[in-house]
Amino acid sequence: MTREGSEAAAHDKWAEWLLQRRHGGDSERHQAILEELAAVRDRVIEHANIRMGDVVLDVGAGTGLIAFAALDPVGPTGEVIFSDVSAQLLEAARAHAQELGVAGRCRFVVASAEDLAPIADCSVDVVTTRSVLIYVRDKPRAFAEFFRVLRAQGRISLHEPINRLMYPEPAGEFLGYQVAAVQDLADKVKAFGEDCQGHENPMLDFDEQDLLLLAERAGFREIHLELQEQVATHRAPMPWASFLSTSGNPLAPTYGETIAGALPPAERARFEEHLRPLVEAGDMLRRLAVAEIWAEKTT
Repeated sequence: MTREGSEAAAHDKWAEWLLQRRHGGDSERHQAILEELAAVRDRVIEHANIRMGDVVLDVGAGTGLIAFAALDPVGPTGEVIFSDVSAQLLEAARAHAQELGVAGRCRFVVASAEDLAPIADCSVDVVTTRSVLIYVRDKPRAFAEFFRVLRAQGRISLHEPINRLMYPEPAGEFLGYQVAAVQDLADKVKAFGEDCQGHENPMLDFDEQDLLLLAERAGFREIHLELQEQVATHRAPMPWASFLSTSGNPLAPTYGETIAGALPPAERARFEEHLRPLVEAGDMLRRLAVAEIWAEKTT
């Protein structure tokens, strides 16, 4: 690998987030996330209606949550294509496939959802995603690419968070924690975090109806949409150091970086004094909305 390639791998924000910053290095938190994602994986696979011998393209495969699960239903004559913008994540998935003895039924392709050029027209039977379109600016182009690579009677099965339904948080909340007593500080931290991600944030520019319309305009039919919304008490205790090392998504700074950037030392200490016990106890209100869409290319 060249020096430039080594530096790029070292600063791969997608790999860094999935492997570390999503859970702040806390193994218990990591395991809890994987357990929750298992149910998501199962729904994506179910809606995909994968058949023996199918070729499945998992766009934004990441660590292979969906892709590895697709290997069983495609059987020994099928193939699963791991596609991701992160070469580092694909290499990790390739190594895992070799350990499992399934690498011969896998293909690994560096590509974005908007540009699946390495995948030939009408060459796959199923396209899956999980939390991928939320990061895509040109969502119509991504749907057009999904349609292009699918054979007739091919299927999409997509699972996407709908952040626009649940943000901004109500006054007095920060990441689901009750912070009315330090709301002035929480507002500063929220504003700093929003500025870090820019004002044209693809994570907030769509809802579930947009996804349905995009699928239809791309040419898909037999479109099904399920929206799941939740506002519920959630217990997820986490060490303070791990919380500070966590970020909400690959494009965001860690919570520690956000707090440090937003508040001077005295205010930071007051904010931590209030927030830290809540984080370590895991007492929070989780606001969650996700859309699941599955459809067919009927022509």
